[in-house]
Amino acid sequence: MFTCCYTLLTAVAWLVALPILFLFSFRKKYRSSIPARFFLWRNTPLKPEGVWFHVCSFGEARAVAPLVERFDPGIRRLSATTQTGFESIQTLSAEQSRYLPFDPLLWFWMKPQKALVVMEAELWYLLFALAKRRGAATFLVNARISDRSWTRYRHFAWFYRRLFAHVDRVFAQSEADRKRLEALGARHVTVVGNIKLGQIPSPTRSFEKPEGYLVCAASTHEGEEGEILQAFRELKILRPESKMVLVPRHPERFEKVWRMMRSFGRLQEWRIARFSESGNLMADLTLMDRMGELINCYAVSDLVVLGGAFEPIGGHNAAEAAQFGIPIITGPHYFNQKDLFAGVEGLTVVERDKLAEALRYPKLLERSCLKQTENPLEIIEKEIRNVL
Repeated sequence: MFTCCYTLLTAVAWLVALPILFLFSFRKKYRSSIPARFFLWRNTPLKPEGVWFHVCSFGEARAVAPLVERFDPGIRRLSATTQTGFESIQTLSAEQSRYLPFDPLLWFWMKPQKALVVMEAELWYLLFALAKRRGAATFLVNARISDRSWTRYRHFAWFYRRLFAHVDRVFAQSEADRKRLEALGARHVTVVGNIKLGQIPSPTRSFEKPEGYLVCAASTHEGEEGEILQAFRELKILRPESKMVLVPRHPERFEKVWRMMRSFGRLQEWRIARFSESGNLMADLTLMDRMGELINCYAVSDLVVLGGAFEPIGGHNAAEAAQFGIPIITGPHYFNQKDLFAGVEGLTVVERDKLAEALRYPKLLERSCLKQTENPLEIIEKEIRNVL
């Protein structure tokens, strides 16, 4: 009865939203995702009898890639919610990568699979319920519930209890996550840590390191770039040979960030460049306007300013930079990455108004490093293979 009522309500919501969805489908950001997810345009079902991995966006797709690669390409099935997520999973299985349709459309779209593996907080009721009903073993991996989200989850505990009734195994990031998930009705919860620490990606190519001290401003968000540029100016006064590569988190912000960099750089009489045009990091200030190059920037950097935490956003993956043993400065608002940050030593955490002071004397900063942890990928892989 609950499944029928849920399907009816989401179907009504879908019908009501159709005009708005149609208009949004003309925007560049949603040009492929909305037609595929809400109209099934060029979105054929995945082949049956495979191991189906579902992610939300680019970050989750990158995190789950090492797990996906442990399985034969012939049984890989992948889906994503966002455009960046879809583009990323295509590198893992071009023929069997799809956008995840909106919940009620899954009745017509979903084929029986051997296993469904869902990343983090992609808790779509019909995704789990129908996959389970059609014979799949269901897994939630890298599961977490942040401090910020916990209150909202508790308000809808009645809903999540019904959802978790269709989830066979849950692999949580931390003990706190386990307790919260079990309070919502999750069963068979195992704490394995963050899978992003299980296999950190290596550089895909080598950049020529420029002369001088190279700062990488990584995964920055709205409201952070201006403060970072001001702080970098303080460093450059003391060390004129210093250079910076700025890597915004979201590609749709490249143009806006470039305009800011260009205006700021001209005032300082710096050389500025876009990586897509120069192909190197030799300018005083370079915009990294290509996806997938952040790890390559880390490999040649002397220091990282990690965004997403100077504003109340939740933080980003510090482990990718820490593998190179370089100093990392980040902000205090890393509430979505607490477990991941716990696996890294030597982080320098400062408020945004103290960033310039921290960056001014980089030799005084502690170098980061990864703590020794078990590999959660091996644990999860074993459980999935037990049902194949």
